[in-house]
Amino acid sequence: MSTAADRPKVLLIDSNVYFSRKLGDALKKEGFEVLTSSQAAYSLTMLEWNTPAVILCATNLREMGAYEIAPLLRADAKTANIPLIAVGSGGDRALMEAFRCGCDDYVDRRRGPDDIAAHVRAFLLSRQEGFQPTQMVPSAITTLTGDLSRLDLPGVIQMLNQARQTGALNINSGDTDGVIYFDAGELSHAECGPLFGDEAVIHILKSCEGAAKGIYKFVYGVTAAHRTVLRSSTDLMLDAMRELDEAAQNDSENSSDSRGCAQGDAEAASPSTAPHAAHAEIVSSKSESERP
Repeated sequence: MSTAADRPKVLLIDSNVYFSRKLGDALKKEGFEVLTSSQAAYSLTMLEWNTPAVILCATNLREMGAYEIAPLLRADAKTANIPLIAVGSGGDRALMEAFRCGCDDYVDRRRGPDDIAAHVRAFLLSRQEGFQPTQMVPSAITTLTGDLSRLDLPGVIQMLNQARQTGALNINSGDTDGVIYFDAGELSHAECGPLFGDEAVIHILKSCEGAAKGIYKFVYGVTAAHRTVLRSSTDLMLDAMRELDEAAQNDSENSSDSRGCAQGDAEAASPSTAPHAAHAEIVSSKSESERP
């Protein structure tokens, strides 16, 4: 029988006492030692002498939640490597927001204590040993599929990166039909029409931004024969967003210029009839005076 010293510690920060008790019991069944707290600020003071294997922190705490403590953890070398899982009830984009704030994962509190506890165990196991499909999903499921209108492509890529997964992500949205390969979470190869490598990744990200329709399908374990993506997924996503912003700004400026030109043409056309009329009047007057 394992002792408390042998069990990995989970620091659970949540102000809902009922939820904490239920989740704490479920985590203990999964073999964890559970430390609970209702205040994130107080919990940070105990990390140096009682370091947990993972921190679960609610996003809706009154003073400081998961999104606020993430930068504090990452800024200190002593706590920078402690995994932080945000617990909230956001929505499809909550995972993306959690990643952007510096959290390592996000779990919906509405999933239920047993499900959350199993997810925490699988999360820690995947970090220690690398991702294994059978740890996260039933063995009968060999692919991960989803709708891009519910979870945007950057969120999918960051999910696969954080879980250090290996496989091929197939994307189909409108005219875009591409594939991005992952090797232990890092982008290794990409193809989309005549494009490949970094250019293909940026093109796919730009074309799928704000897609009303589109699907993705991730096939576990598939590897690329060669490496063409040389930059990190974060750099490529930032470049894609920058190019989209620049394109939107150029369209706005061109639209303003077009309206200005149209207005100028209208103003120029309006007084132009006057000289013609005056010229016609002078010619007419001259003709009459020269008549015999």
